[in-house]
This record gives sequence, C-alpha cells and structure tokens, in this order.
Amino acid sequence: MNICFIMYPWEKITPESDSTLRIIHECVSRGHRVAITTGSKLTIRDSLTMAFCKLFSTKVKYSTSPVTFYKQAKFRDQMLPLAGFDVIFMRANPPLDNIVLNFLDSVKDEVLIVNDVQGLREANNKLYTAAMNDVAQIITPRTFVSKNKDYLLKVIQESTAEKMIMKPLNGFGGSGVIVIEPRAMQNVNSLLDFYITGQNGASNYVILQDFVPGAELGDIRVLMLHGEPIGAMRRVPAEGEARSNVHVGGTVKKHSLTREELRTCRLIGPKLVKDGLFFVGLDLIGGKLIEVNVLSPGGIVNINRLNKVKLQRRIVDWAEDMVHHRTLAASRRMELRKTVSNA
Repeated sequence: MNICFIMYPWEKITPESDSTLRIIHECVSRGHRVAITTGSKLTIRDSLTMAFCKLFSTKVKYSTSPVTFYKQAKFRDQMLPLAGFDVIFMRANPPLDNIVLNFLDSVKDEVLIVNDVQGLREANNKLYTAAMNDVAQIITPRTFVSKNKDYLLKVIQESTAEKMIMKPLNGFGGSGVIVIEPRAMQNVNSLLDFYITGQNGASNYVILQDFVPGAELGDIRVLMLHGEPIGAMRRVPAEGEARSNVHVGGTVKKHSLTREELRTCRLIGPKLVKDGLFFVGLDLIGGKLIEVNVLSPGGIVNINRLNKVKLQRRIVDWAEDMVHHRTLAASRRMELRKTVSNA
C-alpha cells in the first residue's frame, strides 16, 4: 500500500512515547511505501492536490525498535499527489486546521482517510460529545454549552451538584479544565468573563458539566478502532491536579473495561463508524463519555507496555483490510460497467 501521514514535524517527535511513530514503524516494517508531511506542505499543482513529502527509503534495513527506527530513518523529498495514496492518516495535533480539510476534500472519495474529513469537521471540538441528545444521561453527564454568561450563572446557581466542571469548547489536552463549586460563587463571575471574552476580546463558548463521582481518581482512555475498543488505560492525576492528562503530570495504570464502560463504547461505536471516525480516543469517567479525541489520539505506547500488546498491528491490519475491500469493490464496478458497455 501507499500510505501518507499528515502529522506534526518529524523532528518534534518524542520517540519513546509517540503513538504515530508506532503506526509509521509498523507500516514501514511491512514493506508499505510510506510518506510523511505536514498540513503546511499541502499544495495544488495543475489542479491536483499535492504534498511536499518525505518518503521513507526502502533501501535501509530498519530496526524492530521504534526508537532506533526513528534515529535510523532516511528520507528523500518528493512532491506527490494525495490521490496516489491508498490511506491517509490524519495525525496532526489539535487544534484542527480547516484549510487542511479543504485540501483533503478533493481526494476524500478516492483515498481512505483516517479519520474522515466530514467526521473531523463535526467532532473536532467538545460539542460533538455535548450534543449527543442523551437526555437520560446514559452516555454523557448533564452538559450545558453557551456563551451567555447570565444563563451559565443561572445554571450553576440552580445546580444541585456539589461540583461542576467548566472548560472551553475548543480546548484540548486538558487545557482550561477547572472544578467549580456552586456553593462558592465568589470567583465564578470573573472566571466566566475570562472564559467567554478571553484575552483577545473574542466571544467563546463555555461548557459546564456535572462533576462525575470518581473524577478525582482520574479517567479512562479507550482507543476505539472501527467502533470497537481495542485497548484502555487509567490516567491518574498528579496530587493537587484536576486533570489526568499525562503531559500535565498524570500517571497511567493498567485497566480492564467495566460493564458500564463497555456499554458506553457499544452505544457510541456505531455513530463513530457512521461519521467516519474510525480511530479515536474516548475519555470516560464513571462509565460516562467526557470527550472524543479524533485528531491524533494517543495512548498506544502506554497501553502496549501495560498489556504487552502491539496495538499498531491491529490498526495496520484494519487499514489493509479496508483498502483490500475498497479495491475489490472498485474492480467489481469496473467489470460490471464493462459488461454493460459490451452488451
């Protein structure tokens, strides 16, 4: 297969912990032709969407260790048409660059894009999770989204919960997530001013969610592939920290999904597949869905280490199967058209 990764710069990878590197290494190890590029290197040539790529050399015998592979990697630079790839993995860091999606629109019907362009548009912020129409709060905690400060203040004042979570709609990596107590309102007014107005005077949306019991113990990161969970881990926040993200000091522990967590995965799985969100990370607390991570979900390295598995193998197996089925379907269509043409 021909595989392209639209990602962050290669030189900024931390090889010991990078999930994208594991998938790339697996693809190269299987003999696939692999190219990497960044969103800023997409271009148009003769009305075709192209990318200035780094193409992995096929003349190097690479190590079975991803870390050593990273140090050994040899490239040659080449401009390549995106429609010439079988698979494009979108592994850029958030926030989402809509211009990149505009480039990908031109090839979305010809190439398997992980994740789908429209799915990325719909799910790139927390509104995707908040707007699940989960009135009974089976999947998600009670959620409110607005940029109307008076309304949000009223929500907090009328809440019967001991705590609530406040966060910006477009935040990522745990940025801006704080715990508030409706009974201690002294600072809430100024916090809402800061979140809504920000530092640039823009009007921003704010999310309020009921605090889920057990959140202080951390959350569960679940990696989902084609609507099914393939691995999970518990992320435990550092002392005095509300967020459990590893890059802010959280630690990870081995975790087996509970009945409630599996139920949530089963309930949301079909929607993810329908929206073309084939490889995502779910953040769960108390069996409830807090966030869906659709851009470059991480966790492969830690889940592999904790469970002695190699999730990248399952991901590449799936991509190979998807491309195989798409190729067979295209070949069958051509044969049928030929039959009609020759009738």
